[in-house]
Amino acid sequence: MRYAILGDIHSNLEALTAVMQSARGEAIGQYICAGDIVGYAANPGECVKIVRDGCVIAVAGNHDWASVNLFGLEYFNPEAQEALYWTRRNLGQEEKDFLIGLKLTFKHDDFTLVHSALNNPRDFNYLSDGYAAEETFRLMQTDICFIGHTHIAGMFIKGADEKIAFRRDESSEIVPGNKYIINVGSVGQPRDDDIRAAYCIFDTASRKIRIKRVDYDAAAARGKIIDSGLPKFLGERLLLGR
Repeated sequence: MRYAILGDIHSNLEALTAVMQSARGEAIGQYICAGDIVGYAANPGECVKIVRDGCVIAVAGNHDWASVNLFGLEYFNPEAQEALYWTRRNLGQEEKDFLIGLKLTFKHDDFTLVHSALNNPRDFNYLSDGYAAEETFRLMQTDICFIGHTHIAGMFIKGADEKIAFRRDESSEIVPGNKYIINVGSVGQPRDDDIRAAYCIFDTASRKIRIKRVDYDAAAARGKIIDSGLPKFLGERLLLGR
């Protein structure tokens, strides 16, 4: 099976459309979403519909829950808060119902899926260093866990010696005996100095992981954000990759 794992789409329809088109050329068997379908950009409803209709598994991100009053806005910066108020006004009830129904974690035979971290997932803590990764490694019941949240693609690897390393490699073979936390990067708002949309491909036959980058019309997404009255900064950062 070849999986495409998408995360941190953040209402960016241009980026999501480009990623789905790219994935169609990769013989993908199933699509999975690591959360944060909405927030920040100008097409929340359209992005929810694509994920709802195209992904066999999706978990909730903090922006998804906040957009349907399941997570407090006090945990967000002012620009994110403004975007979430806007998102609440611009989501239809069907899309809201879908977001309300999302769970925080999912365990599959081949992997685990969570937006942030397995310890206290409803707190949406950032898994950004080895210390934070240790708790998720401890709770993993599979060798692989896919996450998002930081918008920075990469992987934490815990070897047989119990040491944890972080790598920004965009491809890796899964080594038996190791455990992996894979950050799939961001479709709609990358923050790792690469403005291209990112997603992850996992091939269970070859046991290979690959982060794929896709060009998209970031200028068009920026224009929609500004024209919609969302904070200008949220559009400008799409052209910066941070």
